[in-house]
Amino acid sequence: MKQSESWRVYLSGEIHSDWREVIRAGVAAAGLPIMLSGPVSDHGTSDDAGVKILGAEEKAFWHDHKGARLNAVRTRVLIDKADVVVVRFGEKYRQWNAAFDAGYAAALGKAIITLHDPSLTHALKEVDGAALAVAETPEQVVQALSYVITGELSG
Repeated sequence: MKQSESWRVYLSGEIHSDWREVIRAGVAAAGLPIMLSGPVSDHGTSDDAGVKILGAEEKAFWHDHKGARLNAVRTRVLIDKADVVVVRFGEKYRQWNAAFDAGYAAALGKAIITLHDPSLTHALKEVDGAALAVAETPEQVVQALSYVITGELSG
């Protein structure tokens, strides 16, 4: 890939903090040739997409199942197209979907950067073992992306 070509970076993981916006702002400020994508981050929209589009379900299991499978279409296509997959694990909620995304990306041979607080290092040792970089802040993710794209260290 030429330095001037646009990189595709998929931002997977928790949806309850502003980490995606921090990365978006950092990428824009650095003028990096990156196209960012990710899952639908509105929890209600993501949960209800299946039944709103494909029809109501009586049981919560099938309601969730429809939504998860419909969201998986987006996730699979965007991870398949990604050059780098950033997987964020937050402290408050268990992100089983993020762990699944990391495993899917690893199976495809994608470059993975994990992002989490050091307190989660032990719990995520296998996921981190598949990653090429482990960051603790969104700013470190931006710096890592800047380095791998430009080959230069900033600041």
